[in-house]
Amino acid sequence: FLQIKSKNNKNRKMKKVLLALVLIFSVTSLMAQSKVGHVNSQKLLDTLPSRKVAIQKLQDFERSGVTELQEMEADFNKAVAKYQAELPNMSPVIAKIEEEKLMKKQQALQDRETSLNNEMQAYSQELNAPILSRVQKAVSIVAERLKLNYVIDESVTLYYSGGTDITADVVKELLILDK
Repeated sequence: FLQIKSKNNKNRKMKKVLLALVLIFSVTSLMAQSKVGHVNSQKLLDTLPSRKVAIQKLQDFERSGVTELQEMEADFNKAVAKYQAELPNMSPVIAKIEEEKLMKKQQALQDRETSLNNEMQAYSQELNAPILSRVQKAVSIVAERLKLNYVIDESVTLYYSGGTDITADVVKELLILDK
């Protein structure tokens, strides 16, 4: 009885080892069949005229927001200077009222700065979404044409060796899509 049980255990172990070997060879075979390409996404983005337009629009929006904040800050600083100059002649009640006004102005300035930052982020996403979509589409077109299984971005890869650099092909496709 013990010999039969021992043989069954050996058979099970042997089956597990064989199964593991089959899996290893299958995965290795699949990896060998996979074709990998890589792109430099920064080069892709730098060649797009629409991205340059988007960057300019974002910079204009930012400049406008900075100007608005500078005006609000100048107004606040004037109010502080006026308060400090008139403080010796103010009654305690009036001083308290003026301090509350200053705090409200300061809070409004901070709120507007936060609001502008959120607006900048939303506008940036709005401008970049179609650009990133075109990049994705161009990469897909080239990958399908070259029958690649994977396309890796060089800028976020720690190491790559081999594969096909499809950046130039994708740039050509992008320029077509960007028109």
